[in-house]
Amino acid sequence: MSDILARHEQGDRFTINIRGHEITVEPTEDGGEDAGPTPSELFVASLAGCVGFFAERFLARLNIPTQGLGVHATYEYSEDSPSRVASRRFGGRHV
Repeated sequence: MSDILARHEQGDRFTINIRGHEITVEPTEDGGEDAGPTPSELFVASLAGCVGFFAERFLARLNIPTQGLGVHATYEYSEDSPSRVASRRFGGRHV
């Protein structure tokens, strides 16, 4: 079993500990200091990271070159309350 700890620091800022790695998340609205990505940005980034990881594994198994592999993700917030990711798109590209 793996543990992840999201510890409140101040305001809307949290520090997340994952296997000895620290990530700070903090939205900038309502006076945040932009100490790290917003939780929504980190969520979409984690999805893009998963897509890239599994795409690389798949390509490597087929001996297809992975040089320049990248995943581009975009997202939009919902206009409704509460604020949340309403749509997202992922696309592969070589970078």
